[in-house]
Amino acid sequence: MLRITALMENSPSGNKALINEHGLSLMIDDGSHRILFDCGAGSHFIYNAHRLGIDLDNLDAVVISHSHYDHAAGFRDFAEAGYRAPVLYVGEGFFERKYARKGLGYSDLSAGWDERFALASGFPVRAVKDCVEIFPGISLHQGFRRAHREETIPERFVKETARGFVPDDFSDEIALSIKTGNGLMIIAGCAHPGIMNMLDTIRDSSADRIYALIGGTHLVEADEGRIESCISAIKAMGISIVGLCHCSGETAETMARKRLGDAFFDLSVGDTIII
Repeated sequence: MLRITALMENSPSGNKALINEHGLSLMIDDGSHRILFDCGAGSHFIYNAHRLGIDLDNLDAVVISHSHYDHAAGFRDFAEAGYRAPVLYVGEGFFERKYARKGLGYSDLSAGWDERFALASGFPVRAVKDCVEIFPGISLHQGFRRAHREETIPERFVKETARGFVPDDFSDEIALSIKTGNGLMIIAGCAHPGIMNMLDTIRDSSADRIYALIGGTHLVEADEGRIESCISAIKAMGISIVGLCHCSGETAETMARKRLGDAFFDLSVGDTIII
């Protein structure tokens, strides 16, 4: 049995004891492996795990989809609270500092920690490139083909390199796939490279159909034409479970609910999906 619980998400749920804020953190448990996927913006995902009775001590891995603060900054709180895991998976290029251009200035969107902090805290770091199976039937994916030209990245997103500030192509972003009896479940953090680019790349690398999609799609800044095209493609792919959340945006969630019917569900903090 596969259980995925949202320890952090933007939206409140029926459990009023939980804290919701802009960010994402998911606990993945397939009965054999327990994976923390993203750590939210701070310590509140830890508080929520305690309120939900979810153990954060016995993890097999921590995976962070990309280094924006709302997915990665909470790792510092997690490590400083004494939690550990055998390995921390990130995408290659994760530790480059990320910003949002703001006129003549830059807003730092980075995680607020570096590889030295992770190593000093007892977390071996493994940078993922391309597709890597981390446990039987569970893989991480990076290096997505950019075939869908409409899936553009807002110009305000930049990263700091030795050459100065350059457009952020989010080549470091990773997604997770889990083989189920019905096909692949895909878990995305923000899908900055474009959710269709990501789904197509993963689908082409596997003989399994995509059965479920959960996570952020960063359609919050997309126009209705792009959103409609994306949802139509998801429907055409025959994806049976679609749980959009976090940065997907109200327009995308409303359109997906209308087009996908019972296949669509809202994922809010504290919610669990069981397969």
